[in-house]
Amino acid sequence: QVRLEESGGGLVQAGGSVRLSCATSGGTFSSYVMAWFRQAPGTERGFVATINRFGSTTYYADAVEGRFTISRDNTENTLYLQMNSLKPEDTAVYYCAVCPNVAKYKQGRSCRYWGQGTQVTVAS
Repeated sequence: QVRLEESGGGLVQAGGSVRLSCATSGGTFSSYVMAWFRQAPGTERGFVATINRFGSTTYYADAVEGRFTISRDNTENTLYLQMNSLKPEDTAVYYCAVCPNVAKYKQGRSCRYWGQGTQVTVAS
């Protein structure tokens, strides 16, 4: 019954910014650890960022540290990913997920619920 739906992706020039949203329903969002993952063509899904239930603890992949910011609004049951200083290598389908604990995941195979993904393309 838990549904996650990403939005906000699109085409952006290198150096630009995009804000992704993940709307959730059917669960208790405020109790969930949430995370963002991404998958580029021909690659395995990889970790981007994670956030605890209150937003007081966050972790980021080294490749996005200092450029991306994960946040959440528990009053709207929505997760966000602010992406700044985008690079062509950030091009991927971005997924949000409900995960067991705050951690620097690999592929996030332990994460239970996933959205459909939203495409972010960074042009060089």
